[in-house]
Amino acid sequence: MSTANTTNHIGRKISRIRELRGMKQEALAIELGVSQQTVSNIEKSAAIEADLLAQVAEILGVTPEAIENFSEEAVFNFFNSFHDSSSNNGAIYATGCTFNPLDKLMEAQEENKKLYERLLDAEKSKVEYLERLLKGKE
Repeated sequence: MSTANTTNHIGRKISRIRELRGMKQEALAIELGVSQQTVSNIEKSAAIEADLLAQVAEILGVTPEAIENFSEEAVFNFFNSFHDSSSNNGAIYATGCTFNPLDKLMEAQEENKKLYERLLDAEKSKVEYLERLLKGKE
């Protein structure tokens, strides 16, 4: 086995990206329309056909080049370069975080709606109280 194959083992890279995306072999197999055993064999392969690589890349949400150029060290260096991940949700999501930023946005909007309704109710209560006070002075 040559060093080129061990350092650029496409199957291992697919496996690691799949794991980082929180996807099981079975899920990838279903998306590809193959058995879990076939996905296992793909991940054991040092090289795969370009069209299969393109299909796998699309399912994993990356480009074929991203798989070919994937580096575990680069991923860890990327994450370690951020001290505050709150300002980097998009980049974290793109590299494998399992939450959807749109879901978080919808949750925040729902919380804002609830807060607005509570504030509106409080203002209505104040208006009613002030109206009662005014009626008592007349």
